[in-house]
Amino acid sequence: MNTDLFIAHRMIKGSRGNYSRPVIRISILAITLSLTIMFVSIAILTGFQKEIRDKVIGFTGHIQVTRFSENTNLVPFPVEKQQSFLPSLRLHPKIKHIQVYASKAGIIRTSDQIQGVVLKGVGEDYDWEFFSKRMKEGRIPDYSDSSRKNDVIISRALADLLNLKINDPLRMYFIYGEHTIGRKFRISGIFETGLEEFDKLYVIGNIIHIQKINGWNNGQVGGFEVILKDFRDVDEMGKYVYHQIGFQLDASTIYQLYPQIFDWLALQDMNVVIILSLMIAVSAITMISTLLILILERTSMIGVLKALGLANRRIRKIFVYHALYILGWGIGLGNLIGFALCMIQLQWGVIRLPQESYYVPVVPIHLDLFNIFILNVLAVTACYLMLIIPSLIITRINPVKAIRFS
Repeated sequence: MNTDLFIAHRMIKGSRGNYSRPVIRISILAITLSLTIMFVSIAILTGFQKEIRDKVIGFTGHIQVTRFSENTNLVPFPVEKQQSFLPSLRLHPKIKHIQVYASKAGIIRTSDQIQGVVLKGVGEDYDWEFFSKRMKEGRIPDYSDSSRKNDVIISRALADLLNLKINDPLRMYFIYGEHTIGRKFRISGIFETGLEEFDKLYVIGNIIHIQKINGWNNGQVGGFEVILKDFRDVDEMGKYVYHQIGFQLDASTIYQLYPQIFDWLALQDMNVVIILSLMIAVSAITMISTLLILILERTSMIGVLKALGLANRRIRKIFVYHALYILGWGIGLGNLIGFALCMIQLQWGVIRLPQESYYVPVVPIHLDLFNIFILNVLAVTACYLMLIIPSLIITRINPVKAIRFS
């Protein structure tokens, strides 16, 4: 039998009539609230980062493969659609999909508005999953049907700005050398991502139009977009793809394409670090105060145990076990309440946000088991280490005085 654990268990059961009982309840409540705040904070931060990250990737992919170019013309060098490295890359277990694309800057002109945009041309191999989830009106164009090759989709922000709606004609003008080339499209769908900078910039259409405007043949494209299965593999796969494609092509990761966005997202981590530090400090101080009260309340018992020959180390373990009981309840309830709050937000989106300011319509939640595990380990470890400090007081208690004045 573990005598130390047995005595700690009897102390817990026998504390109901003592004045330390409300203190213990307050301690459990403080730890519960602290962990709940930390749990929800991490879920919101990772959710926000994931939402913004996924939206940027939806427009560009994880990695873009283009041709090295030293010319200063507005028309980039094309890339051959058939490449020897494509079969092996498509079979790589970390790569989900590879698709062709081409981009061309242009101007949309209506009866009373002019707006600069980028026509992103895509082919039959394009993965429409990102835009399918964000369509507000109309439908995704089908470029396997030759009669639909003039269909494009635009954002809600662009449609509202130019007063356009589904099935309206869309006239765009492009510069090729010293000439201006016009094209007439038809709006088949309207999407909304919340990233206004991207929504107002991109029009998604058929790559055939860009090939014709640039004077390319059907086997030439602007580049390839590589979509990965896991975002965490971006750096690793960026280097891998770069070494596979040859010296004439370049591979740029999403970090390199939009460093300002990801630097901004990385700054958000500091907010959570501050919150975590404060909440862990609150929990640790609470545990120290509670253990000190328990020790003061049980001074006579400590004197008796010392008189019976129990070592200081074992007496300290008794009180640490008692404190860990309190910590366990607080950690368990904090995880439970935090998880419940996150699930409510995920299911019903109770807390909403102005999308024009935060890029998302509701507070985003992402539950990452690894992050939750690390959070619990940090909280338990910090509080446990703090328990060592007040437990050292036990070594200074004189058993004769403790028994005499009890």
